[in-house]
Amino acid sequence: MDEGDTPLLPACLVHRIFLSLGPADVLAAGLVCRQWLAVSRDEFLWREQFYRYYQVARDVPRHPAATSWYEEFQRLYDTVPCVEVQTLREHTDQVLHLSFSHSGYRFASCSKDCTVKIWSNSLTISLLHSADMRPYNWSYTQFSQFNQDDSLLLASGVFLGPHNSSSGEIVVISLDNYALLSRMRNKPYDVFGCWLTETSLISGNLHRMGDITSCSVLWLNNAFQNVESENVNVVKRLFKIQNLNASTIRTVMVADCGRFDSPDLLLDISAPPGRVFDLGSDGIDEDEAAAAGPAPGRTEEGFRHLLGTRAQLQRAEHTLETKAAELLAKSRTKPPERSVACAQNKLLIFTTGCLTYSPHQIGIKRILPHQMTMAGPVLGEGRGSDPFFDALDHVIDVHGHIIGMGLSPDNRGDRPAGVRSQDHAEGEAGPARTPRLHSQRRVLLHLPGRKQGLRGQWG
Repeated sequence: MDEGDTPLLPACLVHRIFLSLGPADVLAAGLVCRQWLAVSRDEFLWREQFYRYYQVARDVPRHPAATSWYEEFQRLYDTVPCVEVQTLREHTDQVLHLSFSHSGYRFASCSKDCTVKIWSNSLTISLLHSADMRPYNWSYTQFSQFNQDDSLLLASGVFLGPHNSSSGEIVVISLDNYALLSRMRNKPYDVFGCWLTETSLISGNLHRMGDITSCSVLWLNNAFQNVESENVNVVKRLFKIQNLNASTIRTVMVADCGRFDSPDLLLDISAPPGRVFDLGSDGIDEDEAAAAGPAPGRTEEGFRHLLGTRAQLQRAEHTLETKAAELLAKSRTKPPERSVACAQNKLLIFTTGCLTYSPHQIGIKRILPHQMTMAGPVLGEGRGSDPFFDALDHVIDVHGHIIGMGLSPDNRGDRPAGVRSQDHAEGEAGPARTPRLHSQRRVLLHLPGRKQGLRGQWG
């Protein structure tokens, strides 16, 4: 400005000049005069700085809780680590998962090099132990979780069976002497497993009932399987749930939700319904066939007709199998067990589906206090299979392929659970096992706490 406080440059020109500067230079220039200070706080300027500096796609909106682009830029700059202080090179292949202890003093890493490594999270990170799972015929390790008192580590991975068949397996490692305490099968391997109590964990199994129909069984396992008496359970069936259209239960986790004031949970998710896949749309469309024109020859036409007939027969068989499974479920599904409000109640949360092989729903099942113990028929008793399935308490359909889900660090039910999904493509359809997926979105779910129900927030 000149001596009369009259701007020598118009604000629009100063704004264009500031657009070519970096964040630090913009803040420094804002100290020159009042005009430059006002321009240096412009919202449009800091929106450009935000997308350019953090290299975020411009279709990603600002965080809903942010009040301005300047404050959001400052929040991320001050809280997100941007200085590399140490590089850990002990893994020889891709690192697939990290988990931190509840105290924060240790963390575990899983990798495609088939090892589970336990680290000390002090000022200088150091390796405490490396468990090689290749002697147990594992292909790689994929997930780990500390129990509540940080005395045990659950680790799961992909197990190679006979004839190169793949399944899953879970191991429990003591964090006192790093001894491997127990092993249990886990099928499919992307159930991952999770802790229910400090000494018991949940694993899965899958039983085929048809071509696209199956039954998922969730098991409660004792972490210490060196019991003295054969009359004490080391494993107990927790739930038995029917699956339709090649779907299965995956990514199980447990949330502590405390006491419920109401036995019923309220759903308040107002997202518009998304595209669902139709089992009958994977054949040749009539419009596409007309646009393709006549077949070049009788042989090719007959071959196409044969393929179309086979596809129609397969769709008819799958539709009939699904209808029969739905009728079976109506007559052989037990209603959810109700109980009075109890501080020990927990929620089992997992991904599932009913239309496709890819999970597109979140299943919620209440775990009651008597179900968290190993009490029940011991080995040799009650061998007859239970003909009934367990019903879910709630199912949330996100109308897209769920590719990630996680609870808040304290696993409390009154904290948000984040879900990342991919939308089904508009106007596209595919068979049950080959969904086509496109744009991504995030879902923030508030699980029921003491005085609240289920709420949803879409982003």
